[in-house]
Amino acid sequence: MSISEELEKLGELHRQGVLADDEFARAKARVLADTGRARPDPAASAINALRRSRDQRWVGGVCGGLGQVTGLATWVWRLMFALLVLCGGTGLLVYLLLWIFVPEEDRPLGGAPSQVHTG
Repeated sequence: MSISEELEKLGELHRQGVLADDEFARAKARVLADTGRARPDPAASAINALRRSRDQRWVGGVCGGLGQVTGLATWVWRLMFALLVLCGGTGLLVYLLLWIFVPEEDRPLGGAPSQVHTG
């Protein structure tokens, strides 16, 4: 709902007597104050949350990360990339770009660092 629509509804409620003068003024101020705040875009939030998975990986963790963000199973993403590889190799190109530009998920605090075994 746009700001003008919200103000119009508030004005109509005020004219009908549902809102008193001071209630109308407070509600109008609240609507106008909310205009300065940026409303988060869900698509941008999902893209910013995208990380390569450390747990669900076969190669680079791209499909595991996409599965976590979108809610689709990881195997579905693997199948889509495999099908795209058959379509002119675009799946391989997209996978490589995501592997390069998508950061790996952070290790949780208190997580044990990976142990290196020599021998």
